Amino acid sequence: MRICRFWRPGSGPAIGLVEGGRVFDLTALDAESFGSFTGLIISGTLPERLETASTGVVEEEGFPWTALDIPPDPRKPHLLAPITRQEVWAAGVTYMRSREARMEESPGGGSFYDKVYMAPRPELFFKGTPSRVAGPNAPIRIRSDSHWNVPEPELALVVGPAGRLVGYTIGNDVSSRDIEGENPLYLPQAKVYRGSCALGPVLVLADSIADPRSLAIQLVIRRDSQICFEGFTSIAQMKRGFDELISYLFREQEFPAGVILLTGTGIVPPDNFTLRRGDVVEISISEIGTLRNSVA
Repeated sequence: MRICRFWRPGSGPAIGLVEGGRVFDLTALDAESFGSFTGLIISGTLPERLETASTGVVEEEGFPWTALDIPPDPRKPHLLAPITRQEVWAAGVTYMRSREARMEESPGGGSFYDKVYMAPRPELFFKGTPSRVAGPNAPIRIRSDSHWNVPEPELALVVGPAGRLVGYTIGNDVSSRDIEGENPLYLPQAKVYRGSCALGPVLVLADSIADPRSLAIQLVIRRDSQICFEGFTSIAQMKRGFDELISYLFREQEFPAGVILLTGTGIVPPDNFTLRRGDVVEISISEIGTLRNSVA
């Protein structure tokens, strides 16, 4: 089952059930049960709530999914990022391709990335707060003091406060490769800034995907309506498991509102590529959907 957060003009944020290409306004149906996204994440009963709600929606009450697929405008319904009070964290160097790229971009510190890839302990870092996250069809940003910026398409885990996997969404870990490559200790500046992350378009419940390691990831970057880069990978190429990453993240950490964990990227554009203002980044993951953002 899938849910989304969306904006209702005159009413504010709402939670929708996505079925058959249509969206059903669960908040309007039952504001007490579906008025808070964080409340659903921490409840531990989201699947049961959605199962009950799905029997109460009438197809005629839904509206087309395409009605939300527009740039954010407070006068029109539009999608919001599936995040409210959660922190965003990320795992690094979980794919061989990422290891290779990090070693190439950082001649002085490249060996560190090889050690991270092989070490028992994963690399985990803080990525952002909700205010730094862009939703579907909203702009992501590249740093003005960087000349080498790339998107990083990733499967994102939505995790409850007890460390239980709630569901999946799509994440874009926008990164400044020249800043991180200059010195690995500059990673926070390369990774954490306004508009450096995007999430969406939906939250798919964990039980709805039988084999998450079979999920395929596609990255398409368009420039002037033409494809300037395209890449593919699959979750099967990840070196580490979800349970492993979640376990390490929750060591000596508390997330009362839950947390979103990006799981790393296996698609890296060539070294001569950098994002430009006006580019459109599309990240698609099978069984989840497509996260689309322009570049500002």
